[in-house]
Amino acid sequence: MAEAPTKSLEDLVEHVGRYPAEAFLFIREGLGHAAERIHGPETDAHRLLHQYLMENELDWSDLVAQYNTGELPEPLVGAIEEAGGCDKLNRHISGRDLCWGLRDFALKRWGMLARVVLESWNVKSTADFGRIVFGFIDLDMMRKQPDDRLEDFEGVYDFREAFDQTFGEGWQDDGSAVSPGQ
Repeated sequence: MAEAPTKSLEDLVEHVGRYPAEAFLFIREGLGHAAERIHGPETDAHRLLHQYLMENELDWSDLVAQYNTGELPEPLVGAIEEAGGCDKLNRHISGRDLCWGLRDFALKRWGMLARVVLESWNVKSTADFGRIVFGFIDLDMMRKQPDDRLEDFEGVYDFREAFDQTFGEGWQDDGSAVSPGQ
């Protein structure tokens, strides 16, 4: 059976139909930023394990099951141990935390112009972040956890308040997202 052709950024833009390529690139970069803020830097071990998952169309729970039953090749067992064990493997972040991470990333990149830049791409709410993320998921360019839903991105914060009135807030010392008023 022939492999499905790899999807491109242009395919993604056409599939979702509302946002320019820059918005998708921002989300992809911002996802890395948010994951690093919550979980720390990605290691070579995490990259090796992620590659294995993608090549074998598995998720993190499948990897843990293979580890527990002794089915994984030794280099992958070593990568799991280097990553800190099975409980440190999944670098998933919730839709809510991703929204706050994207806010932080946008403020870091564009300062007080963050909302203006995002809105110029038709990204006007946290629901737009979700639509972009789920566009990636629809085209198998990102994976989701079984309990991830598009609704997780709805109403996380108001853009005007989050970008204009609370400039400079973002992350707590422990790396968790903080919302205005917390």
